[in-house]
Amino acid sequence: MSKDKKFKSGFVALVGRPNVGKSTLMNYLVGQKVAITSNKPQTTRNRISGIYTSDDMQVVFVDTPGIFKPHSKLDDYMDKASLSSLNDVDLVLFMVEPEEIGKGDQYIADLLKEVKVPVFLVINKVDQVHPDKLLPIIDSYRKLANFAEILPISATQGIGISDLLDSIYKYLPEGPQYYGADQITDRPEYFVVAELIREQILHLTGQEVPHAVAVVVEHMNQRVNGKLQIEATIYVERDGQKGIIIGKGGKMLKQIGINSRKQIEDLLGEKVNLRLWVKVQRNWRSDPNFLRRIGYDKKELS
Repeated sequence: MSKDKKFKSGFVALVGRPNVGKSTLMNYLVGQKVAITSNKPQTTRNRISGIYTSDDMQVVFVDTPGIFKPHSKLDDYMDKASLSSLNDVDLVLFMVEPEEIGKGDQYIADLLKEVKVPVFLVINKVDQVHPDKLLPIIDSYRKLANFAEILPISATQGIGISDLLDSIYKYLPEGPQYYGADQITDRPEYFVVAELIREQILHLTGQEVPHAVAVVVEHMNQRVNGKLQIEATIYVERDGQKGIIIGKGGKMLKQIGINSRKQIEDLLGEKVNLRLWVKVQRNWRSDPNFLRRIGYDKKELS
């Protein structure tokens, strides 16, 4: 860090409709997977923080669940988790795709008018459109709200990321380094491990199952023959979903285990023995007690 450059730090919320690339951006910035990604909406369920540290700033990115209109207790929790985080941060990044404003984006933009901190409009996936098409989109968003900055990026290609970081530095307050330089998330390892298993279920199963799935790591502290023993339970809402996850002759569950184990070993840097169980917990998404038990123990659920 140059002598005249002050160290800055703060908390930055990532908000936007499901599937606009919030988790992809956070993973890119911290240089490692801390949030799961999937082409299915509503992938992120809990607030996950990714920590970016450079010589002159530390940014704690809070990846919120995609905001949408609620249908169940879990949906309601997800929306409240997104909105409550906006009052606790220094800056908000509102992420959108490079297309005409839809009702979902309009809904979020209206909510953001209540926010007291600066809001950046971040247009992601710009590698997928011709630059000529981008200007009218930027103009239409400019009329929608008074954004502190409008920044086009591609979270997969790294386009515009250095401009984004420069702008964040400009708006953050001077402050301390909250976390060690090598720490990339504020979530415990077992939480990230459960998310990596859930990610593989999202990738491997069809539309019928994904949002009816919760993963709970039951044990993760014993080593046998140099391998970390991990036991996790996959909860679904119906017997048919259990059948899909187990698959014919247990084939699907085995594949979920193989794929998850590789991801977990990459994350932890050690060999893992992963054992998975599948249980039916009917209508768990609308059961506040069960939601608390598996980690959604927020005031909003009461």
